[in-house]
Amino acid sequence: MATSRKAGEALRESREAAWVGDAVLGLFAREWILRAGRGMDAEQFTRMTSNQFLGNLGNPTEIEARIGRCYQASGLAAAFEMIEEEILPAFLKQELNRTRKARF
Repeated sequence: MATSRKAGEALRESREAAWVGDAVLGLFAREWILRAGRGMDAEQFTRMTSNQFLGNLGNPTEIEARIGRCYQASGLAAAFEMIEEEILPAFLKQELNRTRKARF
């Protein structure tokens, strides 16, 4: 029973970290889109933060949990740096492929 309790606690902690990570990713996406001069592009925001996109990188909940844990341990700048290094390149590649497909 202690094992299932520990597993339940670990799952709860992961989900809570993911909830925070989702918020951090959302803030990063909004700031990145605005800095890029795209205005308030809700469609691009949705593409960047969607579970469908994150699923290309791994388990979406775990990715968001990693962001949340990074934020909690090291702050917003560190979490943004992690997103910029690990998630943004994949998103930019996806966007490039999407625009190429749209042209044809």
